[in-house]
Amino acid sequence: MLFVAIFAPIMQLVILGYVASTDIKHISTVIMDLDKTAYSRTYLQSFRNSGYFDFNYYVDSIDDVKNLIDNGKAQLGLNIPVGFGRKISGNKTAAAQAIIDGSNASTATVIQGYISQINFNNSNIFLEQRLERSGFSANTLQLFNLETRIWYNPELKSINFMVPAIFALVLLLESMILTTSSIVKEKEKGTMEMLAVTPLKPYELILGKLVPFAIVAFLDIALVFLVATIWFGIPMKGSVLLLFVLGGIFLATGLGLGVFISTISRTQREALMTSNFVMMPSFILSGFIFPISNMPQIIQAITLFIPLRYFLSILRGLFLKGIGLKYLWPDIWPLIIFGVAMLGLSILMFRKKIG
Repeated sequence: MLFVAIFAPIMQLVILGYVASTDIKHISTVIMDLDKTAYSRTYLQSFRNSGYFDFNYYVDSIDDVKNLIDNGKAQLGLNIPVGFGRKISGNKTAAAQAIIDGSNASTATVIQGYISQINFNNSNIFLEQRLERSGFSANTLQLFNLETRIWYNPELKSINFMVPAIFALVLLLESMILTTSSIVKEKEKGTMEMLAVTPLKPYELILGKLVPFAIVAFLDIALVFLVATIWFGIPMKGSVLLLFVLGGIFLATGLGLGVFISTISRTQREALMTSNFVMMPSFILSGFIFPISNMPQIIQAITLFIPLRYFLSILRGLFLKGIGLKYLWPDIWPLIIFGVAMLGLSILMFRKKIG
């Protein structure tokens, strides 16, 4: 049990850290280049150079493109028609076609974004070449210059956004499940009734159950933090001490949930089902994957009662932005209220059960 409690969070973070990335690479692509000119080859090479697309198939008919996408062997088909290069050299608009497998809407949206960016870059390059042939300079005709800077995550790596979220999810899962399973298991074996008749006071029995798991949970925070920063290279720009302090407050919520579930469950199967009932809303409504701002207003109101929501915001602020208490306080005080309320209510129910 101790081995699982310590090393399971590390394994979960490593596995989920790679799986949860929304960046898509090695997109299987089928090419139908009917033009076969230097222009078409240059255009297609820009897709290959992006690092997102793998040119796995070359065909000469649209039926072959259709078959490869239907079979799931290709996610994207690029069709370059005859006359593509002639239109570019003749200062005309050249048309090309991208056929995307839209069965997975999220993947298709990301691929479409990649294509739009590559197409925009190619348009600028060909336009500059056209102006130079006409004796003009692209710089002299530029009406304005927009300088874009991306703060906090300049490389736009989704893993930098997702790993702190997995950090929080793993801590909630471990603190809640370990506490629940331990207490319910003792109830099934009758050990809890034996402890209830000993000279131990209720608060001593409660502390005896919570303190060991709190220690293990803090050890998990340290280990998961090391994996996130060293293994995944997630930047830690904020205070590590503040991370552990706020992590302890969040753990109070997880431990409280564990005790609460154990008091209302008679068997480990009931406890597991109840835990899943708690975890699913936390996972979906916390902003782990889906932005809360995109949810309907009534759902946004429900998310206010999800403690994981506040800790996710805290972790992302600490890791990526390096902000302090001044900016984190709107998320800290609800977390404190949830932690104290949940732990206090659970302890009262636990004392009533063993009293």
